[in-house]
Amino acid sequence: MNPVSLLLISDTYPPVMGGSEIEAQRVSAEMIRRGHRVLVLTSGGPPMPPLRNWVDPAGVPVRILTRNAKGRWKDFQFAGRVAWALWRERRNYQVAYFLMQGLHLAAGLPVARVLNKPIVMKFGGSGVIPLMRGSRAGRIELGWMRRWAARLLILNDGMMQEAMEDGFPRDLMSWMPNPVGTDEFRPRQPGEGSKLRAAFGIPEEGLVALYVGRLAPEKGLIALLRAFALAVRKQPRAMLVLVGDGPMRPELERLAAELGMGPGKVAFRGRVEASEVPLWLRASDVFALLSPSEGFSCALAEAMAAGLASVVSRIPANVQLIEDGVHGLLTPVGDDAAAGRALLRLLEDSELRGRMGCAARQRVLENYSTAQVAERYEALFAEILGKRP
Repeated sequence: MNPVSLLLISDTYPPVMGGSEIEAQRVSAEMIRRGHRVLVLTSGGPPMPPLRNWVDPAGVPVRILTRNAKGRWKDFQFAGRVAWALWRERRNYQVAYFLMQGLHLAAGLPVARVLNKPIVMKFGGSGVIPLMRGSRAGRIELGWMRRWAARLLILNDGMMQEAMEDGFPRDLMSWMPNPVGTDEFRPRQPGEGSKLRAAFGIPEEGLVALYVGRLAPEKGLIALLRAFALAVRKQPRAMLVLVGDGPMRPELERLAAELGMGPGKVAFRGRVEASEVPLWLRASDVFALLSPSEGFSCALAEAMAAGLASVVSRIPANVQLIEDGVHGLLTPVGDDAAAGRALLRLLEDSELRGRMGCAARQRVLENYSTAQVAERYEALFAEILGKRP
């Protein structure tokens, strides 16, 4: 296709780590590699570098619009500068792509509309549209998007249903998964797991269930600890490792102690560099994600690419990735006993988790690799630009 010039607007961006942020970087880098032009507009402050114009480690040009502002003032400042950047760069881009909602969306949508730029919008997860309906500003943004957006991108069937209930027509929406770097996230090679466990201080004979992500209420971590407590009673070699940090860490550490699980059973490893996450996956046996709501879990898709079988909650975001009994095990939200049984089953059956892990990686290779997602974006932009008067 002909090269496309894209302005991608996202409030946060790596090294801030989340599914949407990782997607922004991976898609931008791949589009640039394919000959397209991408400029990312984002906000600043730690852990972002103290720069205005920055080329990130993936080779993506990034313009950091705020650096010192904090709190609500930062949101207003970022929104105003997004609107101005959309106008100032009007000759340098063809498509305005808003990744995630926020005050900058309300400021940027009218400018893109006045400039007659095709608008693409992608929400970060399930439950966002109902949340926006609860505020006047959110309802205005939704109304503008219904009238002005060239395409609304969704991550799962639940999000599509939420959008249709808000009046978005079905033909305005496209499914667009988050991409996975399948070279970086790969299964371990023979002997590699032992070396990684030695480096991480994990017992060679341990059976490791891994969680990667923020330690936050929406991730179902209390349920995960309770489920693991049931599993470890019957399998003393089991160990739960949580990679990531967040506001719930003190509460989770207290709960683990109350459940009789010390550091030898539940290890809180904190925030790690992004390059270390694939190593943790290759050092583990099973991946666990019991959150009650997700959009598209990059952490789960990465675990699948690394060849891990998973125990996950039965929600739309996970069901589209995991077929129960094929790529992992699905458990009802809030059913600690069922999740505990599923964890125990996979930890004790190496043949089963090996078979599921192979199927999981194959599913990612066939559907969610960065190259395949970039091709979906190319087709989307070609269609949108082809319809312009």
